[in-house]
Amino acid sequence: MNSLRVTSACEGALSAAPSRPNERADAPQWRDIVVIGGGFAGASLARRLQRRMPDGCRIVLISEESYTTFNPMLAEVVGASIFPEQVVAPLRQILRQGPRAQFIMGRVASLDFTAKSVHCATLSGMTVVPYDQLVLAFGNLARTDFIPGLAEHALPLKTVGDAMEIRNVVLRRLAQIELESDRELRAALGHFVVIGGGFSGVEVAGELVDCLKNIRRYYPRVEPGELRVTLVHDLDALLPELPKPLGEAAKVSLLRRGVDVRLTVRAARISAEEVELQDGARLLARSVITTAGTRPHPIATQCGLPLERGRVVVNPDMSIPAAPGVWALGDCARVENALDATVFAVRQGRRLADNLALALAGRPTLPFRYRARGMMATVGRLNGVAEVFGVPFFGLPAWLSWRAYYLSQMPTFGRKLRIYVEWTWGMIFPADITHFRFTRSSKKP
Repeated sequence: MNSLRVTSACEGALSAAPSRPNERADAPQWRDIVVIGGGFAGASLARRLQRRMPDGCRIVLISEESYTTFNPMLAEVVGASIFPEQVVAPLRQILRQGPRAQFIMGRVASLDFTAKSVHCATLSGMTVVPYDQLVLAFGNLARTDFIPGLAEHALPLKTVGDAMEIRNVVLRRLAQIELESDRELRAALGHFVVIGGGFSGVEVAGELVDCLKNIRRYYPRVEPGELRVTLVHDLDALLPELPKPLGEAAKVSLLRRGVDVRLTVRAARISAEEVELQDGARLLARSVITTAGTRPHPIATQCGLPLERGRVVVNPDMSIPAAPGVWALGDCARVENALDATVFAVRQGRRLADNLALALAGRPTLPFRYRARGMMATVGRLNGVAEVFGVPFFGLPAWLSWRAYYLSQMPTFGRKLRIYVEWTWGMIFPADITHFRFTRSSKKP
């Protein structure tokens, strides 16, 4: 995305003569609503907008990936509780394509707010997509520069690819331990440090400790005491987004299953052999997973729009004051919520879909107002914490509620049914220990 740039109306032939993609000259003219980003926010917006869109309008969804990722479930991919394809949903299923909807898999190269066009690199080359209304929903990226050595030696968890890499590293470490005779090195290979005690950190730590316990039977030369998980968090409680009793319940659950939880301490330096904490402690570990910290997407920093803490500044209705006809939502936007400070990407998508329909009909838009009915997090296999309508609950009921919610967000009944059967199978049988190597036959030695 380093090539992203903002152009003027007269810069280059592409900006001077935009054209509708894959459209004949005699085709009817549409008012295009272009959505950049296929994450939670962009996908939920497109899904609802298809039902609310006025006549004569069309949705064009642009995403670098062909799927949306259910990021809260990535920890279960790390722990081999589920397969990667069970945490993604194809955008072509979410967006029912036809004359009034089109999906373009491509990387945005530039935005032209004057000519009202998006330039993106696609499989067929550079494509110019004109818009009448533009929605920015490209999210943010993992940050790996706030601790010395983090970028070089830690494994971020932000994408399905990250989850698969962490899973493979875990399996490789156990295989290494079986072949290693040095006791100190064996202990370091079996020590996994997770940095960050928010949702992702707690979920990964819980999944890891359960996964290691379940799969050790396949590694008979690895002793139980050689596998450890440490969670490092710089605040005094886990899951700061949830009420404190739930954070404490998550901590108790992790401690009971053997996770070393270290609160009010930060990692000062990370190397290939250890994690040095600010209190002077040194954790000998060859595997560090980071779930803390995000950075703005390059589009947000280079498109010239006002930013606040790396997020695009928007009005209460999610329109951008500095760019008429441009809107933003999700993790890339600074959306004010009169009822709650939490980011609700799905709810923002639904509200913005309604606002776009109102704006195109010439009616006043509405500010985003939403209070959460509940919040949930997993704490490992068959364990969770939740608060729904003010009622807290823990353990298996919370875990089942969490999974039921994400299953409900999957598109099409057929996909829901298949994933339900696979999830039920995974609850009964042990975790999969397949080490996936995506190596083409022509690249093998």
